[in-house]
Amino acid sequence: MSKQKQAQLRKSVAAFANSDTRASIIQIINSFVPFFLLWFLAYQSLSISIWLSLALSVVAAGFVVRIFIIFHDCTHMSFFKNSKANRIIGTITGIITHFAFEKWKRDHSIHHATSSNLDKRGTGDVWVMTVEEYREANFWGKLAYRLYRNPIVLFGLGPIYLFLVSNRFNRKGAKRKERLNTYLINGSIAVIYALLIWAVGWQAFLIVQLPILWVAGALGIWLFYVQHQFEDSYFENEAEWDYVKAAVDGSSYYKLPKVLEWITGSIGYHHVHHLAPRVPNYNLEKAHESTPPLQKATTITLASSLQSIRFRLYDQASRSFVSFKEYKELQNKPKANLKVKSNRPSF
Repeated sequence: MSKQKQAQLRKSVAAFANSDTRASIIQIINSFVPFFLLWFLAYQSLSISIWLSLALSVVAAGFVVRIFIIFHDCTHMSFFKNSKANRIIGTITGIITHFAFEKWKRDHSIHHATSSNLDKRGTGDVWVMTVEEYREANFWGKLAYRLYRNPIVLFGLGPIYLFLVSNRFNRKGAKRKERLNTYLINGSIAVIYALLIWAVGWQAFLIVQLPILWVAGALGIWLFYVQHQFEDSYFENEAEWDYVKAAVDGSSYYKLPKVLEWITGSIGYHHVHHLAPRVPNYNLEKAHESTPPLQKATTITLASSLQSIRFRLYDQASRSFVSFKEYKELQNKPKANLKVKSNRPSF
């Protein structure tokens, strides 16, 4: 795609980068109210069946994901027109989702500015090694990467690390505003937890709250992972990297059933979001449907997305992700026989 067409594409999508206060308030209501109601019902149902309570907690976790999308939009200053309103709601949703608003806002903006750039990995993204990097890594480097990319670690232990470690501590060199926001959110969580434990008892609190956090965390990591880890996702070194191609070729359209699309705040239109981060979540589908070039983005479904679990390394020669098994096969092939392949549509 020429620079002129890229500019036109960005201009077309930018038309949807307008927050609607009414739509935002409605989304807050239909996200917060069901979450708090489900939490209460999960607690009350403990006297009936712990399995019923667990089922309600799982549904509540879905609403935590939806609340996180509000948080996410606030970090982009796209949920409300007023920046102060974004920061206030962003901090409140940060308390509910256990994410530090200012810290994550910084890291996520870096993710958008460097997504799919092989020379600028490491902040706000999933760890990806290329075939060449893995080949040259020592034993401990390979072991660490294999453990990190193991689904049990990534989706099982990942939420625990995210909520108890990563989101609770400030980064080195964080500015005062960022540090204070993290302290505010941590302190608020501690107070709310103490009050709930006092009101319902620590056992009931843990039975209800832990499944909510773990399921919501696992779902969040999965959504982030699968929308950048598909077979022929776009990755380039700095010299060749292009923002528009990174957005449209390096992010997928995760086509979900309407119920799941609603609960996840339409974040499945991830290619639209990366192209224009100021588009609020409730306008993403409209932008996709109104912009024909965006409809050429890689589309994945619930079924096809499961294949991404086996993607481990990015092969720059074939411009695609490969499994560890395929990596071994690549090492046994003469380099002259390796062919560059790409199923990626042209933008």
